[in-house]
Amino acid sequence: MRIGVDTRLLYYERGGISQYISQLISALGEIDQENQYHLFSSRKIKEDYRPNGSSNFYQHQVWTPSHNRFERWAFAIEVAPYHLDVLHSPDFIPPAFGARRRLITVHDLNFLLFPEYVSPESHQYYTQQIKWAVDKADHISADSHHTKADLIELMQLSPDKITTIHLAAKSVFTQVQSQTAINATLEKYKLPNGFILFVGTLSPRKNARTLIHAYYHMLHESRIDVPLVLIGSKGWQYEELASTIKELKLSKYIQVLNNIYDEDLARLYSAAGVFALPSYYEGFGLPPLEAMHCGCPVVVSDRGSLPEVVGDAGIILDPDDVEQWAETLVLVLTNQEVRKSLVSAGSTQAKKFSWQKTAKATLKLYNLVTNFV
Repeated sequence: MRIGVDTRLLYYERGGISQYISQLISALGEIDQENQYHLFSSRKIKEDYRPNGSSNFYQHQVWTPSHNRFERWAFAIEVAPYHLDVLHSPDFIPPAFGARRRLITVHDLNFLLFPEYVSPESHQYYTQQIKWAVDKADHISADSHHTKADLIELMQLSPDKITTIHLAAKSVFTQVQSQTAINATLEKYKLPNGFILFVGTLSPRKNARTLIHAYYHMLHESRIDVPLVLIGSKGWQYEELASTIKELKLSKYIQVLNNIYDEDLARLYSAAGVFALPSYYEGFGLPPLEAMHCGCPVVVSDRGSLPEVVGDAGIILDPDDVEQWAETLVLVLTNQEVRKSLVSAGSTQAKKFSWQKTAKATLKLYNLVTNFV
């Protein structure tokens, strides 16, 4: 079977979808030495994304950039000469032609559900693309059962056209961190043990605002005095979040970090007293999974796929209940029995997800969509 994977996005951004692409390719290289894989990357990129030691992977540079208004046709022309049995589009927009079958991955539909949380340009672009994409695709992979349900409801699709394939954490988050390395990382960022940690784009959808208000209440109503660390890029409407921090006079208590290496992030998860994510919507939600791997108790909202990922291993709250978030932060930071229970359950829950499982399920889907089985 000749399998194509669109890897162009790796040149443009290093977010969740890019992580999905790189981790999936690596895992496929570990489990499949028989099928041919053709990776289509940006002509501007220098990196080789072929898995080490995998002679059945080939990388091709293409001219068509991601998110170009002509990419449906331009990219199709570039991939057509490779006579692919299936082309996998991890960023959900397939070419108009160029492969016998087309598989797309839809990570979430936040731009349809919460248009107010994305820029007008992004909303217009993705809204125009999604209906065409799901109609043209031969099959769809969804990151979670929740995203699958969204596709069925909003796109009026048959459940038979969609397969849920969960994601997983990078291997760096599954490794035990030495106390020496953790201490060095804490010293690097001038942080104590036991801080409150948030990881995600600092945009309205992630709802760090609720966490900041809960933190304000916690500082004023308890004797706990630990920093709140927000790790993530400054996204859409970040200025409003910065204003909230300033208005509540929390600037000296809250640390905003960006461009953190995975090794450092794993150690920060390991050192944190609690990981908190009051997001309004997640297509999957990698940070709580990473936190559970690192032995950090997790508190998440009851929205999107977060309950699906966390299961019974975390505390799940209404994302708008500031008082409950404040009380829960205090509980997790002060009650050792609760902490121990959450850490143990989190470790068990996290082990249910792996990139090898993701790759095996994806390979099975390649075979099914092309009728090779």
